[in-house]
Order: sequence, then C-alpha cells, then structure tokens
Amino acid sequence: MSLFPLIDRPDDGVIAAAASLPLYRETDWNFQTNEPVWRGGNPVMVTGARAVLVWAWNALHTERFAHDVFSSDYGPDFSTLRGKPYTEEVRQAEAIRIIRETLLVNPYITDVTQVSAEFADSTLTLRFKLTTIYGEVSIDGCDITL
Repeated sequence: MSLFPLIDRPDDGVIAAAASLPLYRETDWNFQTNEPVWRGGNPVMVTGARAVLVWAWNALHTERFAHDVFSSDYGPDFSTLRGKPYTEEVRQAEAIRIIRETLLVNPYITDVTQVSAEFADSTLTLRFKLTTIYGEVSIDGCDITL
C-alpha cells in the first residue's frame, strides 16, 4: 500500500536505466542558427534532458553513412525518400519511421511520440516529443534539407 495511492510509482526500468547510465553531457545548441552556443570563448555545456535533445537535433541533421567518424547507426537514412513516386501519406509515414529509428538508438531516449513530418519541396519539417530518462522534451519545427 502506498502513502499516496493516486500517484503512480515511476517505472522501475527507467529508474534502473538512469542509475546505470552516466549523466549525459553535450555542447549546448542554438536551434535557430544551427550552431553551438559559446560564452567567453568556450562552448556552453548542458546536461540531462537538454543534452539529449541536442544529441537528437544533431543526429537528425547528420545523414547516415555520410561521415566515417560516426557509427553506422548514427543519423537518418532519408535516401529512401529521394526520387521515389510515393504518395504524400506514404512519404510522411516513412519519414516518421526513419525519425523514430534514428532517435531510439540512444539509450537515454525511451520513446518518441507526437511525431509529425511535413514536406515542402526539398525541406522536411519535423515536430516530436522525446521521452528521456530525465523527462520529456520536444522540438517544434526542425527543418532538414533532403
């Protein structure tokens, strides 16, 4: 019996994952200019959910297999969308699948929800919510050039 029966206990899997993974650190990112944030000549470091969000942003902007420095799991493979005669619904569904596949590689991300993908010429605009081991974060308007 719980002292507060109306409040659910946190998921034990998330607590175990948070305990086994080190605190996530990343260089802060300005999403409007798509550049790292600098202060006093040094990059600004962030931790936790914000750091995971920065990782997700950068992963989505790095084409898979394009750079040898990254593993073969890093980044989206949007090549399946280029030059194909898909309907708009199929293109959106495929983009959402690729986005989820890209982001769920990170052990700090437990779920990707509320994903929407809109195409305008060669630009893909994304909106999504990430559930991380630190909490929820979201991106509203991530533009990717295909």
